[in-house]
Amino acid sequence: MAEYTTVSIPKDLAERVEGTIEGTSFSSTSDLVRFLLRSIVVQHQREGELTEAEFQDIADQLRDLGYLE
Repeated sequence: MAEYTTVSIPKDLAERVEGTIEGTSFSSTSDLVRFLLRSIVVQHQREGELTEAEFQDIADQLRDLGYLE
């Protein structure tokens, strides 16, 4: 069985995510976050090591979504 850890996000972002996932196949904020992180990791594992520019692009996208300050 998989082990889990907790990731904290701001409450206002969690509320926005909950509104966003209504009517989708995602049953929770955690489901969406797992999907997004897995997608990013898989994409970059296929492409090899991340360049600084690619890392910055991901960080900018996560910042725009409210995951980073």
